Amino acid sequence: MQYYVISVFYFTFATHFVSRRRRNQSIMSEEKKKIAFIINPVSGTQNKELILKSIDGRLDKKKYACEVVYTERVGHAIEIAAQKAAEKYFAVVAIGGDGTINEVARSLIHTDTALGIIPCGSGNGLARHLQIPMDVAKAIDIINEGCIEAIDFGVINNNTPFFCTCGVGFDALVSMRFAEAGKRGLLTYLEQTVKESWKYKPETYELIMDGVPSQHKAFVIACGNASQYGNNAYIAPQATLNDGLLDVTILEPFNMLEAPSISFQLFNKTINQNSRVKTYRCKSLHIHRSSAGAAHYDGEPVMLDADIDVRIVQQGLKMIIPSEDKKDKHAFKKVQEYFNEWKQINDAIVEDFTYTNKRILVKGKKQIQKLKGNLS
Repeated sequence: MQYYVISVFYFTFATHFVSRRRRNQSIMSEEKKKIAFIINPVSGTQNKELILKSIDGRLDKKKYACEVVYTERVGHAIEIAAQKAAEKYFAVVAIGGDGTINEVARSLIHTDTALGIIPCGSGNGLARHLQIPMDVAKAIDIINEGCIEAIDFGVINNNTPFFCTCGVGFDALVSMRFAEAGKRGLLTYLEQTVKESWKYKPETYELIMDGVPSQHKAFVIACGNASQYGNNAYIAPQATLNDGLLDVTILEPFNMLEAPSISFQLFNKTINQNSRVKTYRCKSLHIHRSSAGAAHYDGEPVMLDADIDVRIVQQGLKMIIPSEDKKDKHAFKKVQEYFNEWKQINDAIVEDFTYTNKRILVKGKKQIQKLKGNLS
């Protein structure tokens, strides 16, 4: 009888202990925030396997229950992100360039699921504006912190969201040529910029900003929700992501002698101080041009009609952003990145001028030889 009582006691204790342990594990599992990482395998400039290893080794597994999903086609990230938002995920993290980020973000607007970014594109405009580090490990640290803030986004023609910039004019044409080039990276972008700049002719646009009409002959009309295109090229240096306004930058026609100073100011966050630049702020913008043509949003080229409508939507997207102390820590690194990128730009410009001068010399020699032949 004594052994029976002892056995019953131990059985009851063990059952209670195991049940309690399972219940605690279940509670712990439920407390973990669900997070999905969406990877575009053909986007960006970094090795995706190394990124996955960094996520596995650095992500806070006590805080997050995570999964990784690869995109299989253009637009697939939109579908994946929409599904995760419907399943009430805490966050969906876009691993790729600005195009991938745009696809993920558009499915998260007006939901409780936040957008996270591990930047590995050629421009990384939104990430750079938010001061999310280009270093993968440090970007994961930002996600581990889980600091959330709601930001604005823009809409083109009532159906196309953008989160960084959109526009028409020369930059839209270059975006189109860049997409057609088959190569990514800053130097390819600069190559297309220099090539198109020799033959591009500015257009005259009729604008209506918050109901006020105006007319401008422009090289570029850029609408900034964020401050830059990417690569720290600040086309709207005063833009913020939570003021409910578009920052419209109009770059008027300029001559080639003025180009170096405009380029320098673009990367020095002072282009708004140039005499060829007009800046405005508005909630809505209507653009009318003579015919349909190229436009861009978040670096993606698109053909649009002669009339384009752009408007801002306030605080419609939740984002994982760096805390203020993290921003301060990365300030010195941002300065280093700026000077490294400016050196790349300078080298590319020098290379292009050298190539152009060589072509001029070769052409000149051929003409001289032809003239000698005619005289003889």
